[in-house]
Amino acid sequence: MPAVPASPLHEPILDWYDEHARDLPWRRPEASPWSVLVSELMLQQTPVNRVLPVHAAWLERWPEPADLAAEPAGEAVRAWGRLGYPRRALRLHAAAVAITERHGGVVPDDHAALLALPGVGEYTAAAVASFAYGQRHVVLDTNVRRVLGRSLDGVEHPRPSLTRAERERATAVVPDDAPTAATWAVAVMELGALVCTASGPRCGDCPVADLCAWRAAGYPAYDGPARRVQAWDGTDRQCRGRLLSVLRDADGPVHRSALDAAWAPEPQRLRCLAGLLADGLLVQVADDVFALP
Repeated sequence: MPAVPASPLHEPILDWYDEHARDLPWRRPEASPWSVLVSELMLQQTPVNRVLPVHAAWLERWPEPADLAAEPAGEAVRAWGRLGYPRRALRLHAAAVAITERHGGVVPDDHAALLALPGVGEYTAAAVASFAYGQRHVVLDTNVRRVLGRSLDGVEHPRPSLTRAERERATAVVPDDAPTAATWAVAVMELGALVCTASGPRCGDCPVADLCAWRAAGYPAYDGPARRVQAWDGTDRQCRGRLLSVLRDADGPVHRSALDAAWAPEPQRLRCLAGLLADGLLVQVADDVFALP
């Protein structure tokens, strides 16, 4: 395979990361691959400051996948707390079971094996292989897509769905050397999280501002498909979270009346309760009695 030509973005972004990288537990040299995998699932659509205490508590209670696999899935849901999107807790538990049963309790270092784990998609598999094992992969989260889209394509925001052209463009700028490629992946991600943010980018602090196609074009506004705005108040997500919190805070099963008290509008409450049962986040253990799985 021919070597990937060095991009003018490489040196300034890598140097910037060397100076400005946040000290996060899953990035430290002593971090286990399990810590990295846990962090990646927790960080999906969730800010770092909310993840930090839950990640620490999770690793203290379940330092290895087998520790989590030995407990009921409901304990993962309970420990997930209020991070949101609690199906991720079930996916982590299922991944822990698969790692224990298929890989002797060790998070696999092979991309295909990672991708075969429950709840692990292309991004997560590439991220764990890169960040935990120092491999060369294309790691494309929203932050990376935004940085590359602005600097190389001159667009303010990436499209809602990843395109083939976008992946090919990202692949073309991954450094050829595996350890450098792994650092590059997290460096671009960090730049998007701290400087090249979705709103209010700090171009004066950007190490590649003079190379940025979006800046050179005069910051043209996004003109693609409408970007989804996450609502909360009164939504099914809020209702589901309220119902789950009743179970998390209880010592055992709860009667339907406790759920009725947690959310007044009946049609929405019944719909969300049915959804939680269908997703495996709750189980019905008797008439009008519910529990965590």
